[in-house]
Amino acid sequence: MRNLFSLVLVILPFSLFAQFQWNDVSDTWKNVPAGVKLYEFRDSVDGQPVVAFAAVVLLNEKKNTFTTAHTINERLTPQAFYEREKKPFLVVNGTFFSFQTNKNLNVLVKDGKLTSYNVHDVALNGRDSGYYAHPFRSAIGIFKNRTADVAWVYTDSISSIPYASQKSIVLPRFKGIRATNSQQSEWKNSFQPWPVQTAIGGGPVLIQNGRIDIYNNEERMFMGKAIADLHPRTAMGYTNKGELVILVVEGRHKNVSVGVSLIQLAAMMQSLGCVEALNLDGGGSTCMLIQGKPVIRVSDLKDGEPTQRPVPGVFMIYSK
Repeated sequence: MRNLFSLVLVILPFSLFAQFQWNDVSDTWKNVPAGVKLYEFRDSVDGQPVVAFAAVVLLNEKKNTFTTAHTINERLTPQAFYEREKKPFLVVNGTFFSFQTNKNLNVLVKDGKLTSYNVHDVALNGRDSGYYAHPFRSAIGIFKNRTADVAWVYTDSISSIPYASQKSIVLPRFKGIRATNSQQSEWKNSFQPWPVQTAIGGGPVLIQNGRIDIYNNEERMFMGKAIADLHPRTAMGYTNKGELVILVVEGRHKNVSVGVSLIQLAAMMQSLGCVEALNLDGGGSTCMLIQGKPVIRVSDLKDGEPTQRPVPGVFMIYSK
């Protein structure tokens, strides 16, 4: 599967990259902070209309602060987070979550402390019913020295910080099955303390070491043909110039913006210079606010009008 997919990635990007013409719209916004550039894409991707918006932010600009916010047993719209958190410059959705419990299913770190944990077990379907997988899903973190990292993360309530691996680790399916000693040793040695100040999780990873490599199967997300489905998307990554890239893609709006696949999303992030990037929660959750204003039209509707979906966690940027 990995070899076949790599061949597809060799072929596709050449047709995709030529389509991504980003327009700098920073001047159309008032009081854009130092080290921030805002870009818009309004064109077609593989013959389908797409609208996207990206914020590219210098990580070492000390006037800007990167952080997260979360709820407890409830969800808020990004607009409600914006008001509650004293009007940050940027608010964007991020983590996946349970509609039943309103809880995050991915890691969140705020001020160096874990505030949300990755899901541990995923039930398998069909003939695998009764068996479980233990995926290590991905996150993007920002360290105290203002560098960023995309990694696969392990969290546990007994630890105040997450542990991360720089390579994808796949656990065997289990139903009372114990890992071998060599497997346990590999997992233990791969995961090291990840002392990030800020982090938000999602998945799958889209780009590693500068090349598109989508870990949907390893993270047990959007497997099989689902990787090609067109949806609204949210993604984050960073460049080798020390820039954080935050992207949202409008979708599910016929003749305006249909959304993109994970392959197209990865190509968009690479066209913005990302050397590492990951997918975050998309669909009806995709929403970015700049100065409290939505930059794209969200896909959820109420009485025919766009309505922001409540989420339990967001990523934010403040500017002095």
